Order: sequence, then structure tokens, then C-alpha cells
Amino acid sequence: MPIGRVKQLLRDRKLLAVTRPTGDRAVPAAFIDGSQIVKGLSGTLTVLFDCGFDDSDALRWLFTADETLPGTPIAALYARRGTEVNRRAQSLAF
Repeated sequence: MPIGRVKQLLRDRKLLAVTRPTGDRAVPAAFIDGSQIVKGLSGTLTVLFDCGFDDSDALRWLFTADETLPGTPIAALYARRGTEVNRRAQSLAF
């Protein structure tokens, strides 16, 4: 994926990056499936941001184990279980 596209996705909050201790920003490998973004990630991020999450909260939530999935939300997205993940994200708003 071209770097310009990645930067646009980051600006649009359709993708997240982590800041390394060196100050460099990097997209977690778990967000990439082949040469594409994991299906459903952008929509899940939108739901999380609509619930009031900031970038670090969203990253933490995506990588925190959820026994009801099972596994982490990002692993469930990778396994194409985005509907389940989004339901859990939406429930955070209520």
C-alpha cells in the first residue's frame, strides 16, 4: 500500500498507528491482511470513536482479550467476525 494512502487513512481515522519509543509511528502488523487492511477494522474504529474512545483507548480495546469472542477483537476481525466485534464495541456506548 502506498505511504500516501496510509497517511490518508490515518488522517481519516480509518487506521491507527502506534508511536514507538524512538518516536516513529508504525501500523500494527495485526491490522494488515496481505496487502490490505483487515476487513471491518475501519468500521470498528468508527464505532469506537463514536463511543468516545481516543486512539490509545481504541488500540488498547482492540488488543485486549475478550472472553465472549474468544480472543482479542482484532483477532476476531482477522477471522472475519466483524459483526460480533462491532456489537461489543457498540455496547460500550450504553
